[in-house]
Amino acid sequence: MIAIGSDHAGYELKKEIIDYLTRKGYEVKDFGTDSRETSVDYPDFGLLVAKSIQRGEYEKGIIICGTGIGISISANKVPGIRAALCTNCYMARMSREHNDSNVLALGSRVLGVDLALDIVDTWLKTGFKMDNHQRHKKRVDKIAEIEMKYLKTNAGE
Repeated sequence: MIAIGSDHAGYELKKEIIDYLTRKGYEVKDFGTDSRETSVDYPDFGLLVAKSIQRGEYEKGIIICGTGIGISISANKVPGIRAALCTNCYMARMSREHNDSNVLALGSRVLGVDLALDIVDTWLKTGFKMDNHQRHKKRVDKIAEIEMKYLKTNAGE
């Protein structure tokens, strides 16, 4: 099951993605927002999706705001989240193969629907690349180490 959320700017693209994924047989949990009419804050929806992944309720998430920047920054504040803002299929593939991203961020004001759906498709079909030297895993582990270091520092340790 895929967690998905957006602010008002990403609402229409989110609906397109949900319809697309549902037709392809994916189960999708929509964390909102439910309208483009009311202005809402992207950090709220980035957090809802990110926390659901952090808790292990969902393996992957998709988040959308106008540019994808704010919502990706917000989601990346949650420990264990590796949200990747992707504007093309190459970035989507690399974010999965090399960075093991677990959240895809998209910008509704910078992507057309067809390109966004291609990016989603690429991202979902690509796995984390485990090469013989484990160079990508080593790098992802370093990201987690940085995260833990600053969590401990901020906790007063």
